[in-house]
Parts: sequence; structure tokens; C-alpha cells
Amino acid sequence: MAVTQSLLSAEARDAYVAEVRVDYEKIRRQHAEKKGAGPLLPIARARELGHATDWKAYQPPAPAKPGVTALKNYPLEKLAPYIDWGPFFQTWELSGPYPAILEDAVVGTEAKKLFADAQAFLRKMIEGRWVRASGVLGLFPAARVGDDIEIYRDASRRDVRLTWHNLRQQNQKPAGRANQCLADFVAPKESGVRDWVGAFAVTAGLGIGKKLAEFERAHDDYSAIMLKALADRLAEAFAEHLHQRVRREYWGYAPHEALGNDELIGEKYRGIRPAPGYPACPDHTEKGALFALLDAERNAELQLTESFAMLPAAAVSGFYLSHPDAHYFAVGKIGPDQLEDYARRKGVSVTEAEKWLAPWLAYDPDARAKAA
Repeated sequence: MAVTQSLLSAEARDAYVAEVRVDYEKIRRQHAEKKGAGPLLPIARARELGHATDWKAYQPPAPAKPGVTALKNYPLEKLAPYIDWGPFFQTWELSGPYPAILEDAVVGTEAKKLFADAQAFLRKMIEGRWVRASGVLGLFPAARVGDDIEIYRDASRRDVRLTWHNLRQQNQKPAGRANQCLADFVAPKESGVRDWVGAFAVTAGLGIGKKLAEFERAHDDYSAIMLKALADRLAEAFAEHLHQRVRREYWGYAPHEALGNDELIGEKYRGIRPAPGYPACPDHTEKGALFALLDAERNAELQLTESFAMLPAAAVSGFYLSHPDAHYFAVGKIGPDQLEDYARRKGVSVTEAEKWLAPWLAYDPDARAKAA
């Protein structure tokens, strides 16, 4: 909103544009001066240094309700209490943790006003059913195979429905620090231990287009931005709420969990829900297989674009891991040896894999191609 006001103001526009140019020149200079990722371990060595679990001493929990569960037209009023308001203020370029931001000496007054507007707007959204929420979750037998996770159709574990491909950290670490991969938190196939993983896709943006069009016809940009921002918050709240239900009910490995919203936002629970495109599993293309596994279009009215963006945009999808050691991390830069191995496992060309994983490559693929 502050950016829009600056650009629309004849007095402020030129100064603002000049300021942005200076900032971006500074960013370009800092980027050019950055050091590389540093020496990487060969992928074979990184795997030897992966996270270790004594699978003979650990029994993975079996889900109380395996298979796929669709949750259509989910009540918005159940999601509102799970909203994390911190990112909402960031949308409006107000910095500071919630609720402390409401008392901030610099932005507190504006934050309070915006928060009051948001609360009133959210009530109208819920009461008027301006958007709909739907989701789908699935809990399946699974096993680790190398750095991948095989997800099976049923308890016989013979028919692989999906292979979830993962990447491993290759950076050199101090002694005792593991080179992590999400597959490390699932029992290896050869162990004979019967493990499980989950998957989910949720949205709180169904039907949003009609109301947005109404605001746009009225040239009400503020309400349009507010609607999109709150729909995004409701989608994230849906993901938080559903994960809690998975832990308590559907998977049921934490039936007595009783955490407040601050503890949920702080991820004080057991298990994680890594999403394709995020640092622990940065490949967005894994969403394609995930959506097919859940039949997300039929069960949750969600679609993927050619670039693997989700429609509606107010949506969240990912996997569930229950192991007590499972946690989030960043894969970081990867070398050509892992990239080639990953492309082979996925059944795609090296060029295709490099395209989707370009930000995480520790080498210049164009220079490498010329040298080959």
C-alpha cells in the first residue's frame, strides 16, 4: 500500500524510484561480491554422513485412518483462531512480531488500525461466505529408498503410488552434524520396519474471484488487497489446523496434544509438514505427483499451473512426517553429481532438473554445458 501511494503521487514518485534504483544497485553489488557455496562433499560421502536412526529401537506409529480423506466446504470459523497474524502485517509492509507490533512506537498506531480493519473484514468474509475452504489429506504406507521415499497404494506395500524425490545437504559441516535429507526420517525399505507418511492440500480461496471482481469494479483496491491477504492467512491456518487434527485424530500419534496458538505457530509439536518449493524440498515439480496422489482437483477443487503454482492462489500443500527427530532445514547448494543422480531418479533430463533447481545449483550450468 505504501509503495502504491508513492508511485501514484506526482511529488513522491521520482524520489521513490530513485531510491529503489540506489537500493537495487547496492543489492547487485553485494550479490557480485558474494563468495560461493564453498567446497561440497561428494554426494556419496554426504549420504554416509546423513541423519542416523536406530530403526530396531523405534516403532513408527500406524495411522488411525489410513487412505485419503476429503474435507469439502470446511467451516471458515474453525480456521480463524489458527491465523498467524505476523505475515499479515508484512503484507502491508509493517515490520514487527505480533502482537508486539500493536504497541510498537513507530508503527503501532497504524498496525492497530489495520488489525481492527482486518478483524471486521474477516467477520464479513466468514458471515458472507465470500470464500470457501476445502482440503484433502492422505496417510499411506511408505519406505525410504536411498534419498527417495516410496509411497504405496495399500498395506501390501507392493504397488508404488508415488516416489517422493528428495535432495540432501552437501555442504561440509563440523564433526557430529548430519548432512540431512527428508528421507532420513522414514524407515529404509531393507529394514523391514513398516513406516508411513502423509500428504495434504488445502485452500481457502475458492470463489474469491467473484468478490475480487466486485471490488475491482468499485475501484476498491484496499478491500481487494485485504481479501487476498486474509484468504492467504486462512489457507495457512487451514494447514495448521489440519496438521493438528492429523496428529490428534487421523494419524493419532499425539492424541492428547494440547497446545495454544503461539505454541502451534512456534511448531512445538512432533512432526513436520514440508512443502515442495521450500528449503527442505525445493523442487516445485514434486507437487504434480502429490496432487495426483490426493486427486486434489476432485477432492479439494485445487489445480496446478504449468509452472506448478496452485490455483486458487490461497492454498498450501505438502507432506507429513511423524518421526520425533523430523525437523525443517535448508538443503542449500548442490553439486553436479547430486543433480545428475537426482535427474536420473526422477526420469528427467539433466537440463530439465537444472531449470527447476537453478537457485540451488553450486555451479553454472551454462559454463558446464560449454565445457562438456
